[in-house]
Amino acid sequence: MQLGIVTPVVTLLPRAHARWEADAGIEEICRVAIEAERLGYDHLTCSEHIAVPKDKAKLRGATYWDPLSTFGYIAGVTHKIRLATFVLVLGYHHPLEIVKRYGTLDALSGGRVVLGVGVGSLEEEFALLDAPFTDRGARADDALRALRASWGQTQPEYHGEFFDYSDFVVAPIAPRTDVAIWIGGQSTRSLNRALAFGDAWAPFGLSPSEVRALLDSARLTAAWENRPQPIEIFLQPVPPLDPIGDPAATTQQLEEWITAGATGLTLRFVHRSIDHYCEQLAALSALIPA
Repeated sequence: MQLGIVTPVVTLLPRAHARWEADAGIEEICRVAIEAERLGYDHLTCSEHIAVPKDKAKLRGATYWDPLSTFGYIAGVTHKIRLATFVLVLGYHHPLEIVKRYGTLDALSGGRVVLGVGVGSLEEEFALLDAPFTDRGARADDALRALRASWGQTQPEYHGEFFDYSDFVVAPIAPRTDVAIWIGGQSTRSLNRALAFGDAWAPFGLSPSEVRALLDSARLTAAWENRPQPIEIFLQPVPPLDPIGDPAATTQQLEEWITAGATGLTLRFVHRSIDHYCEQLAALSALIPA
């Protein structure tokens, strides 16, 4: 079981973040990253929004640290923990933009990038960036094919429905060609996309029973049977865990998500301060060694 964390501070969701996070910065983020790595956690996350409309910020939040620059800093103070974009919105980027920028990060970090990606749903943000919205699903599928063909390639070549390129040089490149791609989302379509193009399905906002139902249905399909290797399932338990305050309930909650089908967990914690957060990391690690 691979355990990771939803990194505090980098995303402030309304009614979901602790007060101390609003005044925290890169020092606190790095302290969490270093402590999580020391305790053996597998990954940490950082999500992407470029600009959130004011009326949508009430639900989605307004603070989103940029994953590329944030992970670039974290990579300099850590050595093993994986850096997972969760999620990077495919429609906001040309595939070679992702290959170049996150491939450089992969080189700088020693091959620790995980591309957690999603189709996106905030229409106003697409319009702001002059990115097509109505066919974003088909474009995302083509972008995923292009990423698979281009990651770690000095002279990438791809000819698809929406992206078509050759005779360009990309340098520096990632040190490998098999970057892990996690597909985010909440729907059957996102799971099908993960089966077709991803290494993992990483849904959010679903209950254990909803996850179990989607997986049970997917197991009956040819897409599941024909995969060359089993798909990983990274789930985010809700509500936040409190291994110090209620270790028994924490263990029970984790067992529910594992039973639902998780092969990995990306965790949130109850926390009142940076010290308390790090203590919760250690307490969870003692309950279920990472």
